Amino acid sequence: LERQRGARLGPGRPGATPYPGLGAVKEISLATARGRITALRGGDPSGPRVLALHGWLDNVASFLPLSSQLAQFDLVALDLPGHGGSDHRQPGYDYAFVDWIHDGFDAFDALGWEKASLLGHSMGGAIATLMAASLPARVERLALIEALGPVSGKAEEAGARLRQAVIARRALDPARAPRVIADLDQAIAARLAVSNMSREAAKLIVERNLREVPGGFVWRSDPRLTLPAHVRTDEAFIRDWLRAIEAPTLVIAADPAPPYFTAAQRDERAALLRDGRVATLPGSHHLHMEQPDVVGPVLREFLGAP
Repeated sequence: LERQRGARLGPGRPGATPYPGLGAVKEISLATARGRITALRGGDPSGPRVLALHGWLDNVASFLPLSSQLAQFDLVALDLPGHGGSDHRQPGYDYAFVDWIHDGFDAFDALGWEKASLLGHSMGGAIATLMAASLPARVERLALIEALGPVSGKAEEAGARLRQAVIARRALDPARAPRVIADLDQAIAARLAVSNMSREAAKLIVERNLREVPGGFVWRSDPRLTLPAHVRTDEAFIRDWLRAIEAPTLVIAADPAPPYFTAAQRDERAALLRDGRVATLPGSHHLHMEQPDVVGPVLREFLGAP
């Protein structure tokens, strides 16, 4: 179901951004077996299809700065479950990584897409990587920003990680009232305290992640998203997944690289791709938001802009 032209970007009200070309973006709702997924759709409905997946605790606003750069494409950017306007997982369930893969293909099915290209940032890039590995016939091209597979774990840390995750999960009280945030500035400050990004980029993401309540705002994102994962995959498994990817793959990497995904590890993984290349650009983890005019042309060339 498509809403009126012009997405609702802020906390319960139409929002304006400093980026050009956003007027054609509209919010849509996709019905899937495990709940409603909201998305922003823009560009040319007759253009090449691209499904965009955002990073952890971000939302579709992550791709707003790029939307005008990708106007030749039929671009659909999802609010992943638990983020933005999408439904949360059912009570008692967790956000297992394998389920994100099915969320992506459920969106394909809801859109009536047999195949499309994938654009993923950070966690969304990890999800897109595994989508391409699992059903290669449905993925035309794979464009990744600050990602190439999930973050790996060490076998000798598995026991401690499992214990930490189970304790945290069982300590979470779903009946606890969420903390009320006084105003937008306080919410942006909270995001900037844990993220290396510009205030302008943080504002876009934060505005979509707020719900207005008496006395201020609360986060729309599911608190379960902040729990530690029960399992992290061994690097050897991830490398075999990469060998299974058939789609041409582009990795856009920020320089300097983050400590949890070093340039050396990235390049070792990229060498396993059948048809892959890495474009390194000066910037931070959210360089697609902060430098859309630099990232956009690289994506257009790779994705095959008409």
